[in-house]
Amino acid sequence: MQDKHPHVRGFGMASARSRARLVERLRGLGIDNETVLEVMEKVPRHQFVDEAMTSRAYDDTALPIGYGQTISQPYIVAQMTALLIADGVPDNVLEIGTGSGYQAAVLAEIVPSIYTVERIEPLYERARRRFAELGYRNIRSRLARDGVLGLPDYGPFEAILVTAGAETLPTSLYEQLADGGRMIVPVGPSGDQRLIVVRRDGGYFEQVVLDAVSFVPLIEQRSDEPSH
Repeated sequence: MQDKHPHVRGFGMASARSRARLVERLRGLGIDNETVLEVMEKVPRHQFVDEAMTSRAYDDTALPIGYGQTISQPYIVAQMTALLIADGVPDNVLEIGTGSGYQAAVLAEIVPSIYTVERIEPLYERARRRFAELGYRNIRSRLARDGVLGLPDYGPFEAILVTAGAETLPTSLYEQLADGGRMIVPVGPSGDQRLIVVRRDGGYFEQVVLDAVSFVPLIEQRSDEPSH
């Protein structure tokens, strides 16, 4: 697939070949949503990692991005994206935990409107620059010390994606989920996290527990920590 994104730093045809190999690996691991696979091949993951990590950008593994955070494993990004659009493509999505911005970019290729929240200011600024450089006009980034609170002023959202591990289900996000919407969130202590899909039907929230996963922890603002 031809790369239609302007390149901030080149990786050329090696990138295209590496992405194609990654997609074949994802197929082998059971990702069968063709829309998701096309997007995983299209989005330039090497633009979302540190330059020293460029050669590993299309390995199916998480990579460090600084500040104790990681860019998620491509398989997890593909899986969560497929779960998010399983009942149809939502009009808007709230992402908790921008990180590198890679997951938001993948979603932005499919979903009309993305809101993404990050608590670490340097990561927030870096992701905003990447979105602008790569031409993503449908991603709105917000800096918030406590992403668990979400963005109630902009909801409700047809889907919510949490990209950090919560000790317990973040019920503060429930009211921001539109009727018929779904929330995807890793839940549990480090080393024992499971991916959970929450579906809303009126005032009822159904939970489906899926695979074991490993995410950096979702950090809530302490009472003595100043808001931003």
